[in-house]
Amino acid sequence: MSNKKEVLGKGIRYLAVSLPLCFLGPSILYSSFNNQDKFLFIPVLILGLLITFAAGYCIFKGIKTLMKALFDY
Repeated sequence: MSNKKEVLGKGIRYLAVSLPLCFLGPSILYSSFNNQDKFLFIPVLILGLLITFAAGYCIFKGIKTLMKALFDY
């Protein structure tokens, strides 16, 4: 039983990490596209894309881990 709780907690942690990333990534991308004429456009764009993809990965991994804890597949 404690193993299920640990896996469930791990899934919730993944989802908790993804929540701020879901807001931070698109905000950085928006800021990047508003400042296309600046010299830091490309590094900020890459940072925004990495954070956005990290949010998607954490969401996927968190839901997969929750399903593993709840349904024992």
